[in-house]
Amino acid sequence: QVQMMESGGGSVQAGGSLRLSCRLSGYAYRNYCLAWLRQAPGKERQEVAVIHSNGISTYYPSSVKGRFTISRDNYKDTLYLQMNDLVPEDTGMYYCAADPEWSGCVNANVAYSGQGTQVTVSS
Repeated sequence: QVQMMESGGGSVQAGGSLRLSCRLSGYAYRNYCLAWLRQAPGKERQEVAVIHSNGISTYYPSSVKGRFTISRDNYKDTLYLQMNDLVPEDTGMYYCAADPEWSGCVNANVAYSGQGTQVTVSS
């Protein structure tokens, strides 16, 4: 069982930055890929950043590539998402997620996810 708690969301103006954190519990997550998922109002949840259990391989969709950076610190049981140059289209609820399979993470079809933290970007 993996449990997670997100923090760090808030309201910023376009061009600003935010850093999201996700505290993880349950030793199994260390062997799982981890991801940040975003759900905008009226839209399906989609992946915005994924990191392999090796802590090296990552995946970003083109909409955030070059602006978002995902990282994990297994010693601190924490997943991070650094978001720079935010645009209004980045607005949504951001969820920390985990799955045993890479395909689960990159397709936003995950076994575990948190309660989410809201990010609002104004123009």
